[in-house]
Amino acid sequence: MSTMNISLPEALKSFVDRQVRSRGYSSSSEYVRELIRKDQDRQRIRDLLLEGAASPPAVTADSGYFDGLRDWVREAGGN
Repeated sequence: MSTMNISLPEALKSFVDRQVRSRGYSSSSEYVRELIRKDQDRQRIRDLLLEGAASPPAVTADSGYFDGLRDWVREAGGN
């Protein structure tokens, strides 16, 4: 694992220290890693949403589409 040193103003360092104590993290590094992972997830979701918005519709979501979807769920045992 690589090491990265960051500098924080005292107010941010205090905030991180409180989060580590109150939320059960073993270290500030664990807390920061989780923040970075969450940001990566948000970025992936944003990219997928933008890709979907730019693509042409695959099917028309009309009443027939939803009727078929309901039938599919019923057949799968979802009532």
